[in-house]
Amino acid sequence: MSLDWIYYAISWILLRWHGVWDAIGVPDRPVLGTTWSWILAIFFLVVTVRVILFPIFVKQIKSQRAMQALQPKVKELQEKHKGDRETLQKEIMELYRTEKANPLMGCLPMFLQIPVFLGLFHVLKRLNPNNQAKELYGWTAAQFDSASHATLFTAPISGRFGSSAAELAPLDASVITVKIIAAILVVIMITTTYLTSRQMILKTGWAEDPQQRMLQRIMLYGIPASLLISGAIFPIGVIIYWVTNNLFTLGQQQWVLRKFPPPAVSTANTVNRYSEAGEKARAAQAAREAQAQQKSSGGFLSRITEAARSAAAPQPGAAPKAVGKGAAGGKAVAAGGKAAGGKANGKQPDAAKPAVDGKALAPKPGAKPVNPKKAGGRRPAKRK
Repeated sequence: MSLDWIYYAISWILLRWHGVWDAIGVPDRPVLGTTWSWILAIFFLVVTVRVILFPIFVKQIKSQRAMQALQPKVKELQEKHKGDRETLQKEIMELYRTEKANPLMGCLPMFLQIPVFLGLFHVLKRLNPNNQAKELYGWTAAQFDSASHATLFTAPISGRFGSSAAELAPLDASVITVKIIAAILVVIMITTTYLTSRQMILKTGWAEDPQQRMLQRIMLYGIPASLLISGAIFPIGVIIYWVTNNLFTLGQQQWVLRKFPPPAVSTANTVNRYSEAGEKARAAQAAREAQAQQKSSGGFLSRITEAARSAAAPQPGAAPKAVGKGAAGGKAVAAGGKAAGGKANGKQPDAAKPAVDGKALAPKPGAKPVNPKKAGGRRPAKRK
């Protein structure tokens, strides 16, 4: 398939804008090493293409909104068909078809600019004073010669980072200068390409759909990485086009995202997930606090019980009690911190036995609860 129609279209737009700046009075000779009439022609070539593609850009934004609205359903399908990738992909594609959402629409504007990029690449690559086919694609000989000597800071717009000295000799250009200017532009091109993808992802969030997420990763990392290698073969004029296009995209996306902010669907789902996790964490914390409080209360009761048992035990050197049938039924009961001895054969308990003061056993105000393990493992010292 011939691409001549693309070359003619790109040449026509480029020459029309150059004619506009020439008519206004922008000099066709280098100023500060730059031929501004041709640089501005490339810049407004970008503006023209972006204006033509603006309706498609709007469809791209609407498609991205639709994809975000479907994220909860995609998440449900992922949970339902976990481990079955083939069925999952079929169900997701059926969902997209039913809801009329196209995951490839997000890349459509970029794909449509590829013919423009290739057309400009071909047209600028031909710019050489020794080229005999000067009037191809609607150019005049004068326009061709003027564009052949157009420069950006003394580097010809048809030069490349990989251009040899023999290729640059007809253009009266320095190899070192061309490499420096081309390298700077390639770095700017890679950076702005990354920023345009990052700007959109930060505003819309990462997709739940694996296929859509993969496309986002390719846009964010794959394309900028490929430009690091392919940038060496791009003419400087093409890199100017790419950088200008990226800057235009950054401004356009910022305006659209501010004017029509992304829906809160994905954000709400994220908030709900965090809320559910927070509820579980709070419930677990409440259970731990209740358990700790129960242990603390148990430790306090254990301390009272141990103190009562210690007080009810016979003291060293005390006279042994008479044991009878009545004494067998007697019980030492620690209740409210008081010890009550059962009657032994109708007699009162030994008068020498000290009574337990319940108030002394009560915890003092502000005292910390005693660890139940420590409280249960130690016996209070016996009174002498």
